[in-house]
Amino acid sequence: MKRVEFERVTPESVGIPSEAVHWLIDQLESGFTEPHGLMLMRHGKIFAEGWWSPFAPGIRHGLQSHTKTYAATAVGIAYTEGLLSLSERIIDIFPELSPANPSENLKRLTIHHVLSMGCGMDDMPRPSVDWIRDFLATPVNHIPGTTFMYNSTGSTLLGAIVRQKTGLGLHDYLKPRLFDKIGINADNLRWMRMPDGMEVGGGGLFATTEDNLRLMKLYLDGGVWDGERILAEDYVRLATTLQNDSASEELVNPPAKDNFLGYGYQIWMCRPKGVYRADGAMGQFTIVVPDKDMIIAITENASGAHWAQKTLDVIWEFLDLIPSTETLPENGLASAALVSRMRRLALPREPYSPFSPMRERVDGVQWRLTGGTLMLGDMMRLFMSGGEPPARITGFILDFSEDTCTFTFRRGVESVKLIAATDGTRRHNIFDESQALVSAAWTSEDTLQLTIRIIEGCHIQRLAFQFHGTGCTIQPVGPGLFGMPAGEPATAAQV
Repeated sequence: MKRVEFERVTPESVGIPSEAVHWLIDQLESGFTEPHGLMLMRHGKIFAEGWWSPFAPGIRHGLQSHTKTYAATAVGIAYTEGLLSLSERIIDIFPELSPANPSENLKRLTIHHVLSMGCGMDDMPRPSVDWIRDFLATPVNHIPGTTFMYNSTGSTLLGAIVRQKTGLGLHDYLKPRLFDKIGINADNLRWMRMPDGMEVGGGGLFATTEDNLRLMKLYLDGGVWDGERILAEDYVRLATTLQNDSASEELVNPPAKDNFLGYGYQIWMCRPKGVYRADGAMGQFTIVVPDKDMIIAITENASGAHWAQKTLDVIWEFLDLIPSTETLPENGLASAALVSRMRRLALPREPYSPFSPMRERVDGVQWRLTGGTLMLGDMMRLFMSGGEPPARITGFILDFSEDTCTFTFRRGVESVKLIAATDGTRRHNIFDESQALVSAAWTSEDTLQLTIRIIEGCHIQRLAFQFHGTGCTIQPVGPGLFGMPAGEPATAAQV
């Protein structure tokens, strides 16, 4: 891998007041979102960066739909290599998986339409072993290119197109052609996969904040990296400009004002003129501002608002704080204070409440589920990949020590053990092959809340165990998948 580190400079040296960056941090920490990582670049130089502990620069983050831009980049590279045409019909690429008698609209469907969310469908199939066949069997109710429907299965199809043309999946195709060239450590990436083994190009990549910034710098620089052309100039122009009208999104996502401005090739147009972004659910944004030669990369958990519109609103206000001059006089005190602040960023600590009269009564007691359903796991991963849901929890035991509570859950034929910190910190666990930070606190005399934070993404599961006599009610707390309600309560009884 060829990786050159970006130069780190003061904000003023690239025309940004340090006070404006302080203002941006103030807004991100004001409570409407949970920020995880932020990188700000102008003229190819990083002028501010920070991660809110326990997040850190090298920790992968679930990208959700930001993955789509990586999948589209693979198509762009194949186009640049002359391996495909954007006007190529999908039924010609997958003849053996296409219906015997394709509709006229399906016959019209091209790579361009899939890239620009113009497939003409009103629905998309869920993941299955035969997901490509299922996709091609989905009715194309509208002439391709005449309507907009956000189609994540179509985005994953982009990777399958590359695989069909080259014999390589997304990761193996992109490693020597993109990742190694622009300084992304391919060994640090992780992918969710479809049931047939294809990477989930519609939302299954885990990458770092800087990986995202490097990807979008390639687009800002017209497809050229360190003097080498990686993406054809005309492909970059098409990808970053309006290819499909997305105004119909207002009908289904009325708060998401920045989703109504149009779509390129797996890239959204934005309200400020000429600005575009890669975009993943719950606020995974990498925003390119060409007229300021600027990139803003943020990873966050805006789980209460799937489209994280408030984050975008704040960033547009931040852009308005940047003067027209290319440089500013150095402000040593302000820039030093900013560096110090961004080194000390941290999420609020977990509640410290380790004691309750109920603790001795439930310590070491076995419980069995008597009603409802209790499941543990990263449901985002299962939703995106079509994986089998984990077995239901059938029982549990709590074991308290001085500064931890060990939750041992019976799940099918296995036991899942989570060690939760009760001292106001978070204890590191490996849970279902993911890094998890776990804590617990008594929110009242009879209620113990367990918090499981999957550190490589946005998934947080909170469960409130309310004990009453020989019974217990387990209530999900906070938003669930994509900000939806977390679920119904379950009940348990002492064994």
